[in-house]
Amino acid sequence: MQITWLGHSGFRIELETAVLLVDPWLSGNPMFPADRRAEAIRGATHVLLTHGHGDHSADAAAICKELDIPLVAIYDLAAHFEKTEGVKIIGYNKGGTVTLNGAKATLVNACHSSSLGDVPVGSECGFMIAGDGHTIYVSGDTDIMADMDWMGDLHKPDIGILSAGGHYTMDMARAAYAAKRYFDFKTVIPCHYRTFGALEQNADTMRDALPGVTVIEPQVLTPITL
Repeated sequence: MQITWLGHSGFRIELETAVLLVDPWLSGNPMFPADRRAEAIRGATHVLLTHGHGDHSADAAAICKELDIPLVAIYDLAAHFEKTEGVKIIGYNKGGTVTLNGAKATLVNACHSSSLGDVPVGSECGFMIAGDGHTIYVSGDTDIMADMDWMGDLHKPDIGILSAGGHYTMDMARAAYAAKRYFDFKTVIPCHYRTFGALEQNADTMRDALPGVTVIEPQVLTPITL
């Protein structure tokens, strides 16, 4: 399995025979080198969106059309892109699981907001992605929530990709608290940080709060093999 950060909340996740682009905001992302776009999306099989905000969804339709691959998201958001952009979709809802080239992606709750401009497009979500002997919890943009209790107990993810920049989501301390209280992660990768000055710029607080957990500060387009 390889997990590659695309900056902000974007990830390229390679597992089973799937190449999943999660929230791939590339155009205008200050963390992403524009001249490496082709490398980032090469061979992708699906685009997954946690919610509609532009710093997650802005490039989704263009990538799906360029590669002729489906958009995977909560039904309302997926249907919006199908209607307005003509992309292929796999639309479902929280509690549902879809199989994507051998990987299983379950849509789970998050605590945030979701819109495209003034258009409501369903609610915010996270993903539990299982494959290659691992389960990854992609939190999406969220704060701590009591749902994390059953999510950790039921899905037992060993890898957490957690929003942790503060201001718009959990900060490092809150994300670490959630990881410690509700999950038994072996590896945690923070995201939704460093992009702007309002966000946290390093994961020192998280690392100090999670002894025994491998906290990996990702580098853009540098694969992490797990």
